Amino acid sequence: MSASLPPLPESREPLGASELLELGPSVEEQCLRADAARNRARLLEAAGRLVAEHGAAALTMEAVATAASVGKGTVFRRFGDRVGLLTALLDHSEKKFQAAFLGGPPPLGPGAPPVERMRAFGCASLRRSVEELDLQLAAEGTPDRRHSAAPRQLLHQHLVMLVRQVVPDADCALLAQTLMSYLDPAVVHHLTKRCGMPLERLEAGWVDLVARITRTECPPAGALTEQPHAAERSCTEPPC
Repeated sequence: MSASLPPLPESREPLGASELLELGPSVEEQCLRADAARNRARLLEAAGRLVAEHGAAALTMEAVATAASVGKGTVFRRFGDRVGLLTALLDHSEKKFQAAFLGGPPPLGPGAPPVERMRAFGCASLRRSVEELDLQLAAEGTPDRRHSAAPRQLLHQHLVMLVRQVVPDADCALLAQTLMSYLDPAVVHHLTKRCGMPLERLEAGWVDLVARITRTECPPAGALTEQPHAAERSCTEPPC
């Protein structure tokens, strides 16, 4: 038989258990992420100032880089392109709106009948568009990106759910898309800026459209706005 192997010498080096068990990001990685988050916030702050002072049309990647005292390449790396930058500016507002209709108080949030939620959803969306119209128009992507963006898809899915609860036998996806078209920022711009329609008339028109699609009664116009009903006004006013 061969002789038994001699015992291994005891190592005097520490086991380094902390290195072996470290599963999360290192302190250095955490610092890098924090720096990236601060830089992104600084760029968005500079972009927001430019939009507030000069309008969204004046917002360029070069202007943001100058305002934030960074290189133009930094802005492109953070946001990809101008549409990406404008979309990031709208992100905070979008998240607040999503939180309101997904988990906020009724009638916009859960707890109200679906038709009431649809009315509240459209009116809130119209008010938001009027307040942020310049920015929303500038953030509109190309046709192949416009309707595939995640926020737009979430809004559509929310309307599909509400329509299905009221008229389950209908083509809910197409009806929801019809409702989304009414809320399109470009349509809101045309009606408010070119046609001079007040927000109250758009809200009344939305409520009337919801009533017709869901085959429910439209509430009295006075319960929603002091303006005459949209259908009544359209009979006497020339088309824009």
